[in-house]
Formats: sequence, structure tokens, C-alpha cells
Amino acid sequence: MTDNKIKEYIYFDHSATTPVLPEVAEVMNNCFLKYFGNPSEPHMPGRQAKKILEDSRHEIASALGASDSEIIFTGSGTESDNMAIFGAADANSKKGNHIIITAVEHPAVAMPCKMLQKKGFKVTYLPVDRYGMIDPSDVKKSITNKTILVSVMHANNIVGTIQPVEEVGKLLKGTNIIFHIDAVQTFCNIKTDVNSLGADLLSVSGHKIYGPKGVGALYIRKKTRIKPFIFGGGQEKGWRSSTENIAGIAGFAKAASIGSKDMKSRAEHLTAMRQYLKKGILETIDGVAFNGHPEKRLPGNCNFSFNFVEGEAMVLRLDAAGIAVSSGSACSSSSTKPSHTLVAMGITPQDAFGSLRITLGYENTYGQVDYFLGSLKKIIMDLRRISPLKKG
Repeated sequence: MTDNKIKEYIYFDHSATTPVLPEVAEVMNNCFLKYFGNPSEPHMPGRQAKKILEDSRHEIASALGASDSEIIFTGSGTESDNMAIFGAADANSKKGNHIIITAVEHPAVAMPCKMLQKKGFKVTYLPVDRYGMIDPSDVKKSITNKTILVSVMHANNIVGTIQPVEEVGKLLKGTNIIFHIDAVQTFCNIKTDVNSLGADLLSVSGHKIYGPKGVGALYIRKKTRIKPFIFGGGQEKGWRSSTENIAGIAGFAKAASIGSKDMKSRAEHLTAMRQYLKKGILETIDGVAFNGHPEKRLPGNCNFSFNFVEGEAMVLRLDAAGIAVSSGSACSSSSTKPSHTLVAMGITPQDAFGSLRITLGYENTYGQVDYFLGSLKKIIMDLRRISPLKKG
């Protein structure tokens, strides 16, 4: 499978974002050119846009095992997370002021919780083991009579570890505690059924599943009490005012329709390619550690820590070689602090700074992996040769 002469730019950063599928772009282009109406208007262009909106809502709901009325479109996964956290806290503050999240949540969940702490809310941060996984029993131990919300990400965006959310859902079933799941990384990658997971609220995003940026959705189980925080014309049944992004929503729905089909076979293909990449690195490069759970992880996610090199230097060298990877979350790549996920897992700051995240997509090939492996080995050797961190 060796092909060291690949000349096209190789994209291995699918956890940050994915390319838009041609079928998705075609659907969106039709909306821009033909179905441009405002879905709130009763005339023909408005009715056409309204039909696209509701058909898209049905598509997302079907992919999640939800009812159409339980899907609210938002502007991003981040907005969906913010709406879930702030909305649940605001609506239930008279019942209690305690929130439970994990120590490895995405900033879209962690930062709203920090803001709520400044307003008097109490937040418990669940620890994770060396694989980045929580123990569901810690959730049970942390619950008080003031607990109103538990938020656990379905899978971690940095190391790919899949959390035991089903167990947490079962634990919370029958309580008055709202359970939110950030499923931005898992939707259309692994099974994400709201009923199996026990979710009351669940966040998803378009640009992680080969759809457009600037669109997401929040699942809100019937009778779950949250409050909106964007006000105006009362769109989305009053949950999220502002004229709906019909082109983005239609593209999101098309991507979900494609992504929810043959998910198992595609996941198996990605897992096999991931294992091939993992073996290639561990067997040909010394001083490297594999981060995250070895099996319970996203199909295409690989995360490694390399001794005596910096992640940013590796990213830049690989970019020059025509390969896109990441040293962490794109949402915090400008930060000078080590990944909070890796630190929470017990990884030293030095090893965290030397981490590299490679996330494969369905369009990637084994030939591209071979080219990457050959390029990476040379880059690591070069960087270690000049590294002040390396002794001797």
C-alpha cells in the first residue's frame, strides 16, 4: 500500500471540520438560487422554504431517533451547547443550582458552566482515568438534592474516547435531573439514538458530518424545561428567534441523510485504517505514546504524544509536506496552555505540548496514510535533532 509520491494535499483533521460533500453543495446551491424565501411568510417562496425547513427537521429527527417537534435548529454546535446549559440552568434555578460535567468537556460546555459559577451555581467536574473516561459511579456520588443538570460529551474531540453515556442516562432515568449530551463528534459517526442514550438534551453540528458550517441543532425531549436566550421574531417555535438559515439547514439534513446510511460499514473501514496508522507510528518511531482509550474511541481518531518535540512544530512541518493534522482542538489552537483534556488524563504538560491529533475521514486512503507515516518519521527525526528538550 506504499505510495510516497502523493502530490495532492492530504486532509487528516476531520475532528476540526469536514469537507462539504458535492451532493450537499448542490442542495444548498438550489436553496440560494431557487428557494430563497423566508419560511415565516405565507406566499409561495415562503411556503417552499418552509417545506424545506420541515423536511430537513424530519431528516435530522430520524437520524437521532427523535420526533420532528423535538429538533430546534441553531447556528452551530457551540450555540446548541450554550442553549442547553444556560437554558436548563435558567429554567430550573428555583429547583437547584448544582451542575455536573466532566473535566474534559469542550469549551462550549465548560465555559458556560464557569460563567454560571460566577452567578452562584455550583459545578462539579468529574475526573477521568488515563484513557480520558469517566466512571458513571462518580456521577451518582456527585448528585445532591440541588442537582438540576448533568452534561457529558458522547466522545472527546481531542482523544476520541467514547464516554459511557448510556450508563449515565440509565442512572438519571426517573430523576428530575436534566441530562445533556454533546454529540457533535459522534453524530453520523457512531450510533447516536436519543432514546438509547437517555438524553433530554443533545447537541449536533453540520460541519462535522460533511455538511456546512454555521448550522447545528439541539434535541429537546418533550416536557424538558429550558429557556431560550435568543429573542426576536419567535422562529423555531420561540426556542431560537432569527430567520432560519434554509440553505445551511438543507445542507445539514442532506449530510445527515447520507451519513446515517451504512454507518457501521464506514466506521469499520475507518477503524481499520486508524489501526493501520497507529501500528505504523508505534512500530517505526520511538518515544511515542498513544492517548485515549485503545478501543472505545471514535473510528477515525488517533492522538499521540511524542517525546522531545512540540505539537505545533509537527503541524507546521506536516503542512509544508502537504498534510493537515492538529495539535489539539481547533477551537483553542491559539492557546499557549496544554490541552485540558490531556492534563486531566494525567499526561504531563511537556507530553501534552508534544501531542498530535490525526483524524481520518471516509475519503482518505491507505496510500495517504503511508505517505503520512513516511513524512512524519522524517519530521520527528529532524525536530529531535535540533530539540533543546532532547538530552544527549
